[in-house]
Amino acid sequence: MRPNVWTRTLVSVSAIVGLAAGSLVTAGTSVAASDAKPAVGSEISVLAVNNLGLTTEEAKKVQRVLKDNWGYTGEIDGLLGTNSWKAMQKWLTHWGYPGDQIDGIVGPNTVKALQKWLKARYGYTGEIDGIAGSGTKAAFKRMANACPNCP
Repeated sequence: MRPNVWTRTLVSVSAIVGLAAGSLVTAGTSVAASDAKPAVGSEISVLAVNNLGLTTEEAKKVQRVLKDNWGYTGEIDGLLGTNSWKAMQKWLTHWGYPGDQIDGIVGPNTVKALQKWLKARYGYTGEIDGIAGSGTKAAFKRMANACPNCP
């Protein structure tokens, strides 16, 4: 064979091997991607901020009371996040309406404790069911608008 034929043959074989290898790599990464786990710390908290229907200004009123009396150390930003809810859980527990834990999570037990508080003081008339429906949110608004005089 002439050198030119050898070069073409070598280039053709290299191209075929390269394409085959590329297909295998792509297939391998697509299988591996389905088993991939998120990096540690990359999960997003679903309930990071939960104002339960309060406007930013109403939430700021609540945060001021929490900061003055219940150990809230965050910014007065009108976003009821984990630290706001930890302070709120301390408040509720102090007044005899405990949830499960002081963890800053607005779960059903925290909502039940809040509903009991709102029923005793702010006209909540619904069930103590742990669901923050329209009645819970309306009573929470009444409480927030009574601040800084709340509890």
